[in-house]
Amino acid sequence: MYQFTIIVPVYNEQENLLRVEQEMLAYIKTANKKTTILFVNDGSTDNSQSIIETICNRNPEFSFITFNKNRGLSTAIKAGIDATETELLGYIDSDLQTTPADFNLLLEKIGHYDLVTGVRNKRKDSFIKNMSSKMANSIRRSFTQDGMDDSGCPLKVIKTELAKNIPMFKGLHRFLPAMILLQGGTVYQIPVQHFPRVAGKAKYGVWNRLFGPLTDCFAYLWMKRKYINYEVTKKG
Repeated sequence: MYQFTIIVPVYNEQENLLRVEQEMLAYIKTANKKTTILFVNDGSTDNSQSIIETICNRNPEFSFITFNKNRGLSTAIKAGIDATETELLGYIDSDLQTTPADFNLLLEKIGHYDLVTGVRNKRKDSFIKNMSSKMANSIRRSFTQDGMDDSGCPLKVIKTELAKNIPMFKGLHRFLPAMILLQGGTVYQIPVQHFPRVAGKAKYGVWNRLFGPLTDCFAYLWMKRKYINYEVTKKG
C-alpha cells in the first residue's frame, strides 16, 4: 500500500525524463514512505508522452495522466492532487533542479505540519532569474503574509486531505503555503539542494516569473475574502 505520491508535471521535457526515472527509482529505495510516482503530461508536443509510457510500462511504481493540450502548471498540479489516493503527496519539477532525495527531509517534518516546502539553498540560476524570483517572492509574501522565503520552490510535501480542499486557479501553484494557512493549516520550510538545469528549456521568463505573480496576488486576495472555511463542533 503506497503512502506517498510524488506528482511530476511534464511539459516538453523529453531530454530529462530518463533522468527523472533514474533519480526516482534511486529515491524509492531510500524513501521514508512507500512511494509512487505520477507523471502529469501537460499537453507536451515533443516525445515526452512516448517516454513516459515506456517508463510506466517497465516500472509498476510509475503511472501517468495526459492532457489533450497544454493547460499550465497549476492545472497539472491540480489534476495530480485530484488523482492522488495516498495520505501524503509531493510535488517536484521534471527539470530536476531540485532532487527527490530531499523529500525525506520534508517527510521528517510533515507529521507536525500540513505542508512542508523547500527553500532553495544557493540557487544555481542566472542572475536575472534569481533576482526576478526574489522580487516575486517578496511581492507574494507582502500580499499573503505567509512568512515563506521561497513559496515557488518546486519541492513540497502536503497532507492530501488539505491539498484536495485547495480551490486551485491558474497561477495558484505559487500560493500553496498561503492556501494551506487559509484553511487553518500549518506550514514549515526547510533548506533543500538546488542544481542547474542540464537539459531542456525553462518554461518561465521574467514576465511570467515576476509580473504574472503580481496579478495572481490580486486573485489570491479575492479568494481569501471569498473563501468558505468552517469546522463542525457538534452534530445531533
